[in-house]
Amino acid sequence: MSHDNVLLRISELQKSFGGLTVTNNVSLDLRAGIVTTLVGPNGAGKTTLFNLITGHLTPDAGDIFWNGQSIVGKSHYQIGRLGIARTFQDLRLFNHMTVEENVLTVMEPSAWIWQPGGSRARKARKEKVRHILERTRLADKAGTRAIDLAYAERKFLSMARIMATDAKIWLLDEPASGLDRGSYELFLELLRTEVKQGVTVCIIEHNLDIVVGISDRIAFLDQGKLLADGDPAAVLKDPHLAAIYFGDQAA
Repeated sequence: MSHDNVLLRISELQKSFGGLTVTNNVSLDLRAGIVTTLVGPNGAGKTTLFNLITGHLTPDAGDIFWNGQSIVGKSHYQIGRLGIARTFQDLRLFNHMTVEENVLTVMEPSAWIWQPGGSRARKARKEKVRHILERTRLADKAGTRAIDLAYAERKFLSMARIMATDAKIWLLDEPASGLDRGSYELFLELLRTEVKQGVTVCIIEHNLDIVVGISDRIAFLDQGKLLADGDPAAVLKDPHLAAIYFGDQAA
């Protein structure tokens, strides 16, 4: 897949809360089949950008195009059905459902109990979930409630849920934060496999080791402005950006 293929285009996006501008004329292309990482200090506007893309917030100005069509004004359900899925820092799992049930619930509309197809379709859905749980090393936890999982397991359940959506673009909000080394390696392996198979990924991440290890492209935000967008090595070597990121000067 061509890296020049723009799947999602953000054009001159503006968003303010009261007198505070949190997204300031941001234009950014998310290109198909690569990992773009959003970096910047706390309060830079990274999560707000995700909320604008997914329809959880409406921009004050600007536009967002998915495969050339504007998606501004659509509900987050409509946007999700187009093939845009996200995770949250707080994970938002169904705590009292089992691992298997958590994954089945995101397979809309195929998870609906009145979905046509009968037992064959139900069996296919269960088999798909089983395969995803094997890949995320949760197969032996299929019947365990989400609330009873260890932290890393909950992170991987969040990943399993996004994998089950068959979304074309994944927006991941600090998906690897707090993972031990082994879990982090599994996360990288999962992500690289999915990207090879054509998934487009945009990640919010603070850990520079993770940023360096996973990014094809970096977009640097500060105070709602996009300050840089390009090759990871070039962006991370910029002393001005490093000073902002590490707080060596007023951001």
